Amino acid sequence: MPLSAYLAVSAILFAIGATGVVIRRNPLVMFMSIELMLNAVNLSFIAFAHFLNSVEGWMFVFLVLTVAAAEVVVGLAIIVSIFRTRHNVDVDELNSLKG
Repeated sequence: MPLSAYLAVSAILFAIGATGVVIRRNPLVMFMSIELMLNAVNLSFIAFAHFLNSVEGWMFVFLVLTVAAAEVVVGLAIIVSIFRTRHNVDVDELNSLKG
């Protein structure tokens, strides 16, 4: 398969993720959309690493996966904390973090 096919799939996945972040107001769906965007970037890193015969793409994928895992842990902890205090997780109605 040509490199352009991988990049087209990656661009489509990234666009779906960006649309999910912009349109949806549920923070869990927003986190899933961000994860979809990160996986789209990982797909392009791996495609370039394969076609250029380099290892740097794989290292970036490992770095992105680690950051994504940390982001999910911290984000879900914040969402659970907000839900326990407010019983609402709508992003538009959250103003409890204002100081």
